[in-house]
Amino acid sequence: MFTPSQHDVRQFFCDTAAKLRDGRPLTPLEAIAAEWIAEHPEYDADLADLDTALAASYTVDDGRTNPFLHLAMHLSISEQTSIDQPRGIRQAFELLAAKRGSAHAAQHEVMECLGEMMWTSQRSGLPPDGEAYIDCVRRRAIR
Repeated sequence: MFTPSQHDVRQFFCDTAAKLRDGRPLTPLEAIAAEWIAEHPEYDADLADLDTALAASYTVDDGRTNPFLHLAMHLSISEQTSIDQPRGIRQAFELLAAKRGSAHAAQHEVMECLGEMMWTSQRSGLPPDGEAYIDCVRRRAIR
């Protein structure tokens, strides 16, 4: 399993944004990331300078979203749904996207479920519960 560091994640998104701006070819993973970067122009300044990005700190007290975490979650959810892992996430996501009328809005709701699953796993010391994650997404799709 690949576990990138904070530095790796920030470099990946900054490099992808630079390639996007310059019109350079993208890898398949960068192409998916580029779609999410384009959906979030509010992060352009954060992605413009790697040194600044590497030095930046995003805390709850700052009152702003960590753009790298946000984009990484979009990318993770895109990958999960493309390979249907955990099994059932694709269908749950598609139901939610249809209900919301927007894949982007649905992804933001799935982020809430993904974050909850990860927080619960960290707190309990148990592996992430994929079924609870999918159930969370399904519940959102039916409300």
